[in-house]
Amino acid sequence: MKFENTGNKTEANISGQLPGRIEEIYSDVVSWRRYMHRHPELSFQEYETTRWIVEKLDHWGYEVHRPCETGCVAVLKGERAGDSRDTENHRVIALRADIDALPVREQGNAKQGFLSENEGVAHCCGHDVHTSILLGTARLLSDLQKHIPGTVVLIFQAGEEKPPGGGRLLTETGILDELGVEQIFGLHTYPGLEPGQIAIREGPMMASAFEFVVEIHGKGGHAAAPHLSVDPIVIAAQVIQQLQTIVSRYMDPIEATVVTVGKIEAGTARNVIPEKAVFEGTIRTFDEMKTRRIFELITSIAEHSAATVGGKAKTELITGYPPVINHPDTTRILCELVKDRIHMLEKPVMAGEDFAFYLKHIPGTFFFLGSGSDEADSCYSWHHPKYNVDEQSMKTGMEVMASLVFSGVPESERTGKEA
Repeated sequence: MKFENTGNKTEANISGQLPGRIEEIYSDVVSWRRYMHRHPELSFQEYETTRWIVEKLDHWGYEVHRPCETGCVAVLKGERAGDSRDTENHRVIALRADIDALPVREQGNAKQGFLSENEGVAHCCGHDVHTSILLGTARLLSDLQKHIPGTVVLIFQAGEEKPPGGGRLLTETGILDELGVEQIFGLHTYPGLEPGQIAIREGPMMASAFEFVVEIHGKGGHAAAPHLSVDPIVIAAQVIQQLQTIVSRYMDPIEATVVTVGKIEAGTARNVIPEKAVFEGTIRTFDEMKTRRIFELITSIAEHSAATVGGKAKTELITGYPPVINHPDTTRILCELVKDRIHMLEKPVMAGEDFAFYLKHIPGTFFFLGSGSDEADSCYSWHHPKYNVDEQSMKTGMEVMASLVFSGVPESERTGKEA
């Protein structure tokens, strides 16, 4: 693949040429996505995925770093970065993709021909697409290296789906500080919009996501003699019901808050009252102090409910991800690039994302990439066992990611149009 040399301009038609170049590599990107989809790996176990990614980056001339056990960081220094004319435009921009899969048994359409081959593990959240988009972007940028007025840092991040989060662990290594990253961007597939569309909002974009565990200890016995036991299942049921009052009666109704119990375990037989019941859930807010206040209420409800009937309760808060707060400057840059295809979100989304850890230290923006269509049967929600994407969305993803690298270049040089 070769980009035209247009003289002394950065690239008189970089934006104009990108769609054509993307079409040239699109079949490769689709094959990469389907390979990843067939061979998913769980959080922090992405050894083969990392090897496969690094092999490609090495071939394209990237400087590859391995600050964590899985995942990698690739660096490409633009040859125009040393041009004194571009001192003001020189910047270090990072683009991020997550590479891990979910512990989900896929139930997709077998006719598509690339279902997960790893039982109980699947890319039902689109990370295979995120990674393939970034690999495609890496390919494009390697061919544009002489026109890049700065340094590009590509983050192929492990463990987004599992606390403490690969984003947190990567930032704690200090590598992004060492590389001098000044701006960072990331994306996520979004079944609520068609391919070609982008969803975004300035400020709060996604919620903080913490998790909790509650253990209820009772007294086991025969199911036919409940009066001789302390039934932890009944206590757990009462506690779960009372947790619903936290949002409705203790929180400001104008502020978004979610408390959800998603897992419960108890008992080994139908005719035995067990000693213990355990349930787990998640807390979603946009304020960590509020999250901790909610956990205090969960603890109080559990302990008092159990004590009332002779049981005991133990609670644990699992520190999760902070809220995703999009920076105004980088969000405006992105909005200007995609102004003809943008959908402004009126409300933030209560799902969590460990991209938030980057945004605590680096100005940046996280956005949604439309990926839903009836044709591709890709309108299922995130984490659904039938989750899929319309692969046409990857063209937009590559175009936006590559264009962001040149967003600091004057429009006349980026597009060939006079300002």
